[in-house]
Amino acid sequence: MYDRLKGFRDFYPEEMAARRAVADVLEGTARRYGFREIGTPALEAVDLYTDKSGDEIVEELYAFEDRGGRHVALTPELTPTVARMVVAKGQELQKPIKWMSTRPFWRYEQVQQGRFREFYQTNVDVFGSAEPTADAEILAYAADALTALGLEAADFEFRVSHRDILGGLLRAFDADVDVREAIRAVDKSAKIDPAEYYDLLHEAGLSYGQAEQFDELLASEDLDELTDFAGTDDVADAVGNLREVLDAAADFGVREYCSVSLETARGLDYYTGTVFECFDTQGEVSRAVFGGGRYDDLIESYGGQPTPAVGVAPGHATLSLLLQRAGEWPEEALSTDYYVLSVGDTRGTAARVARDLRDRGHVVETDLAGRSFGAQMSYADGVNAETVVIVGERDLENGEVTIKEMESGDQTTAPVDDFPGDRDRPTYDDFE
Repeated sequence: MYDRLKGFRDFYPEEMAARRAVADVLEGTARRYGFREIGTPALEAVDLYTDKSGDEIVEELYAFEDRGGRHVALTPELTPTVARMVVAKGQELQKPIKWMSTRPFWRYEQVQQGRFREFYQTNVDVFGSAEPTADAEILAYAADALTALGLEAADFEFRVSHRDILGGLLRAFDADVDVREAIRAVDKSAKIDPAEYYDLLHEAGLSYGQAEQFDELLASEDLDELTDFAGTDDVADAVGNLREVLDAAADFGVREYCSVSLETARGLDYYTGTVFECFDTQGEVSRAVFGGGRYDDLIESYGGQPTPAVGVAPGHATLSLLLQRAGEWPEEALSTDYYVLSVGDTRGTAARVARDLRDRGHVVETDLAGRSFGAQMSYADGVNAETVVIVGERDLENGEVTIKEMESGDQTTAPVDDFPGDRDRPTYDDFE
């Protein structure tokens, strides 16, 4: 027996069926918005991450030297990779670029609720538009995907903020503030006690009195108050941009899911403007379900032309927690449309029936183990077959097959030459 590695998971067919159903909704919703699927590698050069986040990021990566002496890492997120891809194609790509993908990522970090060392995300990004409508479309996509999964406004909220408001407020204090470290502290504020939060702000350059005042400003719901306090154009512009995003979200029909929350900061340094996080309104999921935001400078920082960008990345592990809490997680069960049961020397006809049903797009199973009638029926029941088509020697002598509806147990016969015939989904009701 070999033990599974910590932070990695196995998904057996029943659970995988539910996961696939969720992924199909996330991807299908993105396709309806015009996002095009891309494929990306599992390995990237370590420099892709250290050049932007420093050498300390290596401690969080599955990084190693390959046989060619190259320092590589399993990808911990998608954004640097798609930035590299945009730079590589440059002016060949039609703007705005709208990409999406679902794939695994890897980070060597502490395992906790909704966080694993191998995890799956559906990434949805827009490149090449600085308009508030692009931010609003990302919010609309996320809301539409969640409601398509069965969630309602009472189940989740998007806490929307703006990094330039935070930066402008910090720079308005008479202090030598490390804005990056202060924003990182804001990002941690919901996870630590106030004293520790104020300590982090103090380490970033604020006095304890200023830290408390800054905290009170972030709690204010009056955006005009923030503009007046800062007295700078950058904060006024950021407040105006945030309002425009929320106005566009209203036009897109998703304003009800959004609340202004300046305590929302997103910890990654490449975020620039609007940011948001999705939370469970009941608080049972103890951390953000997922988040997103603007990263307008990233493409240029990788050597490309200035290209504004905004995106979101629903994480499947935390999303499953929210769906389970709300009672909307898909049923973890196998689903089979037809089981074609073969008795005696009937393999050729049974194979033809199965093939015809599969040609109509149905999930069809047949016997692969030479089992008895009873064993095949038991297997059909175990895979939740909706209909069993019994192809027996006696039936064929009469030119028939037997159609059995598994839920009710009712059965009838059908002409073998007319099954499935021109029917898309033949069932017991068609022949009773």
